[in-house]
This record gives sequence, structure tokens and C-alpha cells, in this order.
Amino acid sequence: MLTEDGKHLYVSYDEYHNMIEKLAIRIHQSGWEFDNILCLARGGMRPGDILSRIFDKPLAIMSTSSYRASAGTVQGNLDVARYITTPKGEIAGRVLLVDDLADTGHTLKAVIDTLRDNYKPITELRSAVLWTKGVSAFQPDYSMEFLPTNPWIHQPFEPYDNLRVADLIEKWKI
Repeated sequence: MLTEDGKHLYVSYDEYHNMIEKLAIRIHQSGWEFDNILCLARGGMRPGDILSRIFDKPLAIMSTSSYRASAGTVQGNLDVARYITTPKGEIAGRVLLVDDLADTGHTLKAVIDTLRDNYKPITELRSAVLWTKGVSAFQPDYSMEFLPTNPWIHQPFEPYDNLRVADLIEKWKI
């Protein structure tokens, strides 16, 4: 649900999963065949996992991080992992790069540049996200929703950003 001022988008688990399913349909209907899915941790892990299951393709993971301060609400310097974790040796062939959103677009652009420069076995690379913000300098190949007002997206798992084990012990009285 987008607030009236356009500054916040609140997404339920059902809406989140529905968007991933519709993204799968959009990718399928494009006719593009791919060999692997590479998700960007952390935001792309949930969509990447589900798409990997739907398309029955191996899932590789590359860690990136820029939103660390204030429970993940303040963007800092971008860190991109030097290695990709994949169950099939080295990532190669046609790769679908998955993240949750193209916010400024800097992460996706940096990762694509890194992959093109350092992973020559990748023969074709396309990107897929759930949301693309109006301020994004990068336009993914597949996106479910364009957000011209650039709202902060409140994803359904955000409560875990501030939840600690001590809180769970108190909650569950264990």
C-alpha cells in the first residue's frame, strides 16, 4: 500500500510473493532462456530463491552491502564480494541477476560491471527486480513495478532488522 504522500510503500508477505510470481511470468513470457540465477544478498535472496525453484535453475549468491546504518535505512559505501557462491563450480553461460529493487541503481550497475570484467564465462547477463525507483540510474531488464515518487519500501521482513535473540527469548518465554 502506497501512502498518500507517496513517500512510503508498505508491502505484505502476500503482495511480496505475488510480485515474485508475476516477475517469473514476465521473465518466462520474454522468451529468454537462462542457465543460472545469481541473487544479490541480502535483498535478492528471497526473490532469487523463489525464482530458482520456479525455473528449476541453480542459485548462486553474491554478497553486496550498502544499507547498514540505522537498521538498514541509511546508504553507505558499496561493498561487493570478491567471490560468488554457486553449487556448480564457476558461474557461466546465461545468467539472470536478481535483486529486490533498483533504488539508485548503483549496486546493480557496479555488480554488472564487476561480472563483465571478472567473470568471462558469463556469456549473457540480464537483471530482474521487483521495484525500480524513478531516481534509479539503472534500468533492469525485468521489473514488476516502477515507483516514480521513490518511496521507502517497507518489506514484510523488516521487523527482523531490529529484532535480537534476547527479544525472542522474552517474546517466547524460553
